[in-house]
Amino acid sequence: MFKHLLALAAAAAVALPAQAALNTGDIAFTAFNADEDGWSLVTFVDIAAGTQIFFSDSTATSATTIGTGESSFSWNTGASVISAGTVVRFSAIDATTRAASVGSFSVIHGSNLGLSATAETVYAFLGSSATSVGTMLTAVSSEANANALTAVGLTAGTNAVKLTSSADFAGYTGARTGAASFAAYQPLVNNAANWAINVGGNGVGVVPDTTVFAPVPEPESHALMLAGLVGLGFIARRRRG
Repeated sequence: MFKHLLALAAAAAVALPAQAALNTGDIAFTAFNADEDGWSLVTFVDIAAGTQIFFSDSTATSATTIGTGESSFSWNTGASVISAGTVVRFSAIDATTRAASVGSFSVIHGSNLGLSATAETVYAFLGSSATSVGTMLTAVSSEANANALTAVGLTAGTNAVKLTSSADFAGYTGARTGAASFAAYQPLVNNAANWAINVGGNGVGVVPDTTVFAPVPEPESHALMLAGLVGLGFIARRRRG
């Protein structure tokens, strides 16, 4: 009977689709620390293995071009798919101990690798290089105006977050469970009102919250799962009879 159940389960399994390329807003920053020199982000979609994402705090000269005045980094997401809801931490970006909690993280270029506590914008994007933007994914900014975001086609509160000017460190403190979908978290995470923001403090030892995000499954999903289990049980009983 066990073999029959395995065969039925295999037959009922649905092949997962290949992960699509990331789009603007598919990831979002959940922490920014100009004292420790790091950040964290959440993904609202599954990220395919081996995806390369660039980060830069240099000035964006256009929607497709990032300058070289400050620093840029490359993150390879690693050998496995990163599931939607995962929070990834990037720590000590200005030190030889720099690391990402998932995948590998390295410097592309930079004369000043640290983050500024005066006014800073960190961009995350797909591209052919650290200066050539293919898809601007998101950004976190502590600059006084929104020009750093609007210049690259991002909107604060929608697909990027604008913090208080000159924030030293900040982190998202809003809901991580209870939303109907991962997409429903986007406006929450990108709304600075849902962040704890510190100006002038010392955040060197602050560790960002890396608790995963989880939506509440739709009632239809529960019903389909239950129906499938009942169906498998019924078939198994018939075979046993």
